[in-house]
Amino acid sequence: MNIGFDAKRAFQNRTGLGNYSRTLIRSLAEIYPQHQYFLFAPKTKPLFRPPAGMQAVLPVRAHHRWLKSVWRSRWMVKDLQRQEVDVFHGLSAELPFGIHRTAIKTAVTMHDLIFERYPQQYNPIDVLTYRKKARYACEQAHRVIAISEQTKADLVEFYGTPANRISVCYQACDPAFETLHSQEAIAAMLQQYGLPAQYFLYVGSVIERKNLLRIAEALHQLKGRLDIPLVVLGDGRQYKEKVKQFLRQKGLEKQVIWLNEVADFAFKDLPALYQGATALLYPSLFEGFGIPILEALWSRTPVITSRGSCFLETGGNAALYVDPLNPAAIAEAMEQVAGNGTLVEGMKEKGILHAQNFTVPKCAEAVMNVYENL
Repeated sequence: MNIGFDAKRAFQNRTGLGNYSRTLIRSLAEIYPQHQYFLFAPKTKPLFRPPAGMQAVLPVRAHHRWLKSVWRSRWMVKDLQRQEVDVFHGLSAELPFGIHRTAIKTAVTMHDLIFERYPQQYNPIDVLTYRKKARYACEQAHRVIAISEQTKADLVEFYGTPANRISVCYQACDPAFETLHSQEAIAAMLQQYGLPAQYFLYVGSVIERKNLLRIAEALHQLKGRLDIPLVVLGDGRQYKEKVKQFLRQKGLEKQVIWLNEVADFAFKDLPALYQGATALLYPSLFEGFGIPILEALWSRTPVITSRGSCFLETGGNAALYVDPLNPAAIAEAMEQVAGNGTLVEGMKEKGILHAQNFTVPKCAEAVMNVYENL
């Protein structure tokens, strides 16, 4: 088969959508080398170096290069036909308009419909744009791939997508998280970034839905009882300032280390950062999958996360689940993990077992099965 991907996020996005795209593309090329793969992208960047033999297809005509977004959303269809693509996979919730009028078989991965559940947290124009693209993709794709049962349920609820047209293909995370680092290597990493020997970890954008403020409130409740600092790997704007204001008011500035502000953190050090943490704190209000949970499970790091949404799917029986709206519940879970070694060892053992459900080969096999049955 000639398989094409919408590879914009693979080349340009450093976080969730980009990681999903890069991991899937690499694994398919490695495990199923009998197929030809094409990466359709407005431009390439050093962030992603495609596997050998994989072809990047960029806009060539002058007006396509000048209007890259239009090329990606509409004009790219002609290039798909020129490359004789049999299957095209929209990796990030969209397909080029007009592709349904061709003979090309299509799949689209839907990660979440958070913009439908929490539209007030988005620019109204962005919501309309996301909705138009997502609805078209879900209506016209030959197969819709959901990254969790939660996302599948949302597609049925919000868009009326027939359940029998949706395949749940769980995602994997970078295999780098499977490698355990020595205590010496972790200590060296902490020294390099000026981090303490003991810390809780937060990974993700600093936005309202991710709920960092309630973690800060939990830190305030623990003041004088449990003074383990929090390392935040992620950035934000208005909501971040709101969290910082709370920390200043409560005299907790030194309890939170904003890693992006104190160091140029390298992705290669992220597995060691997880492995050195007392626990990952992930009391998000809603996610499509929650990839930091999986990264933590592979890293043998305890996870404190939320009840509801997709979190039980991702965390299984390995995580501690709390009411994300209750800072006291978050604080209690933090105390449990910090003070109960037996609990922690059990969480680590359960975590690595549950993580086996989300391996790179399993993810690649599930997606390839979709292609072969289109």
